[in-house]
Amino acid sequence: MAIEVAKDLFWVGVVDWSLRHFHGHELSTHRGSTYNCFLIKDEKTALVDTVWAPFAGQYIQQLKAAVDLARIDYIIVNHAEPDHSGALPELVRLCPNAQLICSTRGADSLAGLYHADWKLQTVKTGQRLPLGRRQLTFIEAPMLHWPDSMFTHLSDGILLPNDAFGQHYATAFRFNDQVDQEELHCEALKYYANILAPFSAQVLSKIDELLKLNLPVSMILPSHGVMWRQDPLQIVRKYQEWASQRPQKRATILYDTMWEGTRRMADVIGEGLADEQLPYKAYHTAVTDRNDVIADLLLTGAVIVGSPTQNRGLMPSVASVLEDLLRLGFKNKQAAAFGTYGWSGECVKLIEERLAACKFPLAAPGVRAKWMPTDQDLVACRELGRKLALAVQAG
Repeated sequence: MAIEVAKDLFWVGVVDWSLRHFHGHELSTHRGSTYNCFLIKDEKTALVDTVWAPFAGQYIQQLKAAVDLARIDYIIVNHAEPDHSGALPELVRLCPNAQLICSTRGADSLAGLYHADWKLQTVKTGQRLPLGRRQLTFIEAPMLHWPDSMFTHLSDGILLPNDAFGQHYATAFRFNDQVDQEELHCEALKYYANILAPFSAQVLSKIDELLKLNLPVSMILPSHGVMWRQDPLQIVRKYQEWASQRPQKRATILYDTMWEGTRRMADVIGEGLADEQLPYKAYHTAVTDRNDVIADLLLTGAVIVGSPTQNRGLMPSVASVLEDLLRLGFKNKQAAAFGTYGWSGECVKLIEERLAACKFPLAAPGVRAKWMPTDQDLVACRELGRKLALAVQAG
């Protein structure tokens, strides 16, 4: 059902309550998602974005209830990824009079995804499209989060930024002031940490550019999750905070364990952190969703990683999170390693190498215990926790 967001501006998207994984199985979506798209009625009629192909039929039926498809003049493609463009092939067939508008890189993306001979109009930052009493302004936003991404601004103060400022969050209501605020913050942070964090420099630059354009912003309507109408710039301020990656004075312990020895070391390292009054969380990576762990790691001041040595390597769940940390480009963390072994004992060395690749300075030498940790090993673990706490507090 179409929902009027502002005068002659309608949400015509779809709520996906059952989505549990996104980007294949790269990202967990415990609370589902939405595919938001918007219909603007004026002297000219514009549609901004579409939905994922499995929902194309539902989407087009509700769109037909809101507008005569033959009267749609423009279809704006802010971002060509299939969750936003999947309904385009059917929509183009049903809207013979509509002009498709996208960024220059968007034209390349659409051609590669759909192999269709569509007539596309490409636009650049600052270019405007009159609709009648209102107009659209386009703002290229490369790497937020694809090279083709752009924002569309409606002249009465409404920003449609596609994947920026969104969340994977299915809810009964469409606006930020209507939902659980703790859940909203959790999902917005998880979305940023797992999707946009590698492009933090571009995020800060684009926000600065957007603010300098001095465009009014009364609402921000992302393409996933709820829309921001109450203090809409709060999410912009959060993006500035998250993108700057200023470390908080807290620590995160990550570990996997085979016969509880490494878990015992993790517990005692935590006791050392607590001795120095540093808050921390500990995650057993084999039983914790890795995307939730990544969200916690974005702003933590220290990461302490432990694993047994398994076949001269690390436990897969630990190696996976370390790989995420490297490719996501997290910054500004103190680090340390620990682990157990029975035979060859490479675990601490391997973890330290991967932490160094992430450019996390080691605050103290790692602790390695053969078989089960002895009392002496546990004393070293507690001291490791204390050293990490002091390094974070000094920073």
